[in-house]
Amino acid sequence: MIQALFSAATGMTAQQINVDNIANNLANSNTSGFKMRRAEFQDLLYQSMIQPGSSAGQQTTIPAGLQIGLGTRAASTELIQTQGSLTLTNNPLDLAIQGKGFFQILQPSGQIAYTRDGSFQLDKSGNVVDASGNALIPQITIPVTALSVSIAQDGTVSYSLAGQTASQKVGQIQLATFQNPGGLNSVGSNLYLPTDASGDAQVSVPGGTEGTGTLAAGYLEQSNVDVVAEFVDLIESQRAYEANSRVVKAADEMYQQVNQIVQ
Repeated sequence: MIQALFSAATGMTAQQINVDNIANNLANSNTSGFKMRRAEFQDLLYQSMIQPGSSAGQQTTIPAGLQIGLGTRAASTELIQTQGSLTLTNNPLDLAIQGKGFFQILQPSGQIAYTRDGSFQLDKSGNVVDASGNALIPQITIPVTALSVSIAQDGTVSYSLAGQTASQKVGQIQLATFQNPGGLNSVGSNLYLPTDASGDAQVSVPGGTEGTGTLAAGYLEQSNVDVVAEFVDLIESQRAYEANSRVVKAADEMYQQVNQIVQ
């Protein structure tokens, strides 16, 4: 019976992690470019009282055996890379990626981080930066004399000047892709850092040979969190937690009965 207490405790711990993950998904349901995470679980080791396939006689083997599991654990929170819906903003510096890819952001430490959040602005020098003031890579600088800015699907950035009919090209935005984007490390502020699991970034222009998506100027990609599905998962996790707590209670009552017999 003591094993039932420990197994139920691991189930309660796992469901607590699941609820924490669901809470974070729901909290970021309106965060631009946010990608939800899904908790994954694994069963723990097994206590083998009778090994499956062991000999039952000279010519027979035990078909199933007798094994008691030791509970569960949270193995990972998988990053779900489905496309979020696009919202029209009419801001020419707002960008949404349609397909694979991440924007490259230069952090103050000099390290390049990656994001799906395309809500860009201009700093005092005319550089395109994110909401925290970190520069977009490659650096794009819009002159103060520019009347309007346009960004094409392939990332080409152009601006127009007063008295000129032809637009001036100022640069081209590049996107990064990863062999395993689910292995990226979330560090907050809508940013990800590469890891050994994600692999190195492969950089190309939008719609390029690396399979990168195209850009939609004047749009923002919304979170890919399905609020209804998250609430359903929350209810299921709550019921699983409750079921495990009842196992603890049942095991405790069984111990109580044993103690009364001894007395």
